[in-house]
Amino acid sequence: MSYFGNVQTIRYEGKQSTNPTAYKFYNPDQVIFGKTMREHLRFSVAYWHSFTANGSDPFGVGTALRGWDAYTGMDLAKARVEACFELLDILDVDYFCFHDRDIAPEGNTLQETNQNLDTIVALIKANMKASSRKLLWNTANMFTHPRFVHGAATSSNADVFAYAGAQVKKALEQGKELGAENYVFWGGREGYESLLNTDLGFELDNLARFLHMAVDYAKEIGFDAQFLIEPKPKEPTKHQYDFDVATTLSFLHKYELIPYFKINAEANHATLAGHTFEHELRLARVNGVLGSIDANQGDMLLGWDTDEFPTDLYASTLAMYEILQNEGGIGRGGVNFDAKVRRSSFEPIDGVYAHIAGMDTFARGLQIAAKLIEERALDNVIEQRYSSFKSGIGAEIAAGRANFHTLEAYALQNKPIFNESGRLELIKSIVNQYIINT
Repeated sequence: MSYFGNVQTIRYEGKQSTNPTAYKFYNPDQVIFGKTMREHLRFSVAYWHSFTANGSDPFGVGTALRGWDAYTGMDLAKARVEACFELLDILDVDYFCFHDRDIAPEGNTLQETNQNLDTIVALIKANMKASSRKLLWNTANMFTHPRFVHGAATSSNADVFAYAGAQVKKALEQGKELGAENYVFWGGREGYESLLNTDLGFELDNLARFLHMAVDYAKEIGFDAQFLIEPKPKEPTKHQYDFDVATTLSFLHKYELIPYFKINAEANHATLAGHTFEHELRLARVNGVLGSIDANQGDMLLGWDTDEFPTDLYASTLAMYEILQNEGGIGRGGVNFDAKVRRSSFEPIDGVYAHIAGMDTFARGLQIAAKLIEERALDNVIEQRYSSFKSGIGAEIAAGRANFHTLEAYALQNKPIFNESGRLELIKSIVNQYIINT
């Protein structure tokens, strides 16, 4: 059965193509800086948005027309697996990601839930073997069920903490079974509503204990995936403990978890934190923890996580500029489309169009960013701006040889200070030129 109207595999036709089911910029075989686009971008389809979400929002029921929704229970779960691998084949995308509760329904007991998971994981594994598609990462949904009303690893209820541990134990086993290259921790409800009823220090200690347990168990079973934490500032919890990259880095350092975790940064989460996506990527990169990204964009007129498919060339260019300069690029991570079609785009083909748009956007961003780096368009500007640290007192400061005595002695010479313009408007116009002309 075809769930997407017998759409053929999407191919690259070039920017002059008017074919809606063709890539205009994503040429998987194009080599940039010694790697193909396929290798640079490592695109991934998000199971939850593409196969589980139905287009509902707080003000209306689902609108999505999905052939697999004709089924229920485990039959629905099996149909979603078929739909997933059909879409991966159509898009010629190598990877997918899922939460445990995306792929299989909960049962009446944890034992029954795990049996459901085992059934679907076996089916996914068979499809992976037949298609050579791979699991970029998996994770545990510990935010939807009412048991997690007060959080999971940060819950005030020890029984919930124990249940969360059992759930992640199973998810790590699934990851190993399916050869996941990463495992993501997204604490959807790891935060608090009010300090009036919260022991913040204890909750953070418990979160650290939980993550150390996960590290220990992964080692025990030989699961060598890259561990990722995905920062998010709010929604659903008002004060998330993984607010942004900086907050997460502070937590990892305090609890001696920094050797075991990297960051899965999301564009829309950066927006909610009051940052640009490139800010979060740069901060992760310079601290050596940029591991993977969720590719989407938010609506600047709305204050929540809209998870739109990325179509902003300026944003994708600056994102790829950071990724290309990261040691090893995206490494074991990937560009996962944690994005959903709009509620009014309810036909199955709309999901195909959306992924094409997102993939072309990041492919074009890759091309432009590579040109910026190759021609040192921004490097030259930055080097000139900080050139005063290349000689004299600046060189002493940069080498760590200066102290307040030497700084005072230099300042007492009363040499005139001449600042140079930051030329920000010129720099932005240069970026625009590269976007238009590359």
